[in-house]
Amino acid sequence: MKIKLFAAAAAALVSAGAFAQSSVTMYGVVDAGVEWVNKAPGNGGSRTAMQSGNLSGSRWGLRGVEDLGGGLKGIFNLESGFTIDDGRSGQDGRLFGRNAYVGLQGQWGQLTLGRQQNLMFDFALNYDPMAIANRYSLASQDAALAGRADNAVKYVGTFSGVRTSALYSTRSDGQEVAGNNKVGREWSLGLDYASGPYSVGVVYDRTNGNTAELADIKIQRAMLGGTYAYGPAKLYAGYRWAHATGLGLDSARSNLYWLGVGYQATPALTLTGTAYYQNFKAEGAGNPWLFVVSSDYALSKRTDAYLNLAYAKNSSNAALPLGVAGFGDVFTSADGSTNNQLGAVVGIRHKF
Repeated sequence: MKIKLFAAAAAALVSAGAFAQSSVTMYGVVDAGVEWVNKAPGNGGSRTAMQSGNLSGSRWGLRGVEDLGGGLKGIFNLESGFTIDDGRSGQDGRLFGRNAYVGLQGQWGQLTLGRQQNLMFDFALNYDPMAIANRYSLASQDAALAGRADNAVKYVGTFSGVRTSALYSTRSDGQEVAGNNKVGREWSLGLDYASGPYSVGVVYDRTNGNTAELADIKIQRAMLGGTYAYGPAKLYAGYRWAHATGLGLDSARSNLYWLGVGYQATPALTLTGTAYYQNFKAEGAGNPWLFVVSSDYALSKRTDAYLNLAYAKNSSNAALPLGVAGFGDVFTSADGSTNNQLGAVVGIRHKF
């Protein structure tokens, strides 16, 4: 009898351990390069500078998952960004500025709470040929497309090839304001569908101004994108509409278009070419172009070297320097210290 009781207790412990299996993974990316640009903002001269995170933001992070049984899992992600050229923390000095969330995952999808990538960021990773690289990509045209939201509840689920997503943030940047729930509020909805070589996605995002004085400003963005893979090539196309209303900004609009192709020239060499065109509707704004050519060579599974070339062509009153988001609170192009601009960055990236 004692042997049977001992065996039953051991089996119970093993069973409990099986349902409580958990793991924590440390990972990261270290990316640095040297960039040269002419007509740099400021005095208009050329500039050579070391830059961090050109293809991928430099980061380290922790991912955790625990099996709760019945197909349910507890998850968390803490991800810290940094600039390798000076060793500082990124995202305005936040400890875990890239991601800091906890949640549940199951057959019904994933629900997370905390600071997280917004749905436009998720969309751009799939439909921007440059995968929202810091230099140079959709993020150069509209910084919100590589945005994150504090205080956010996010849901992602995939059913029969259709991925649905939703996000609601009580304030996307900072602490909520008592008595004014509109300050910094953000909500988004997204859909993606993939079948064979095709994929298509759409996302809508609405954000209020992030101070009490600007809370009545409403900024809306809608994006549509698609890809088609044919052999070693992959075609990309997309469109982003943006409109601001409130406090005299009702005429502030912007249309952003892009078209590009990625080509796997060899197992190690990837080539990418992209054109971005933005049409600002605000009075006095222009219509800038950005052309990007990128080459990335895999030295190993974890280390690659890259060369990115970019040319900003500004028409009318546009003055959109390389690497500077051209979509601000008033939907106009960035500072007017430069017109057309040429840039290049060469660097190395390691993933661990």
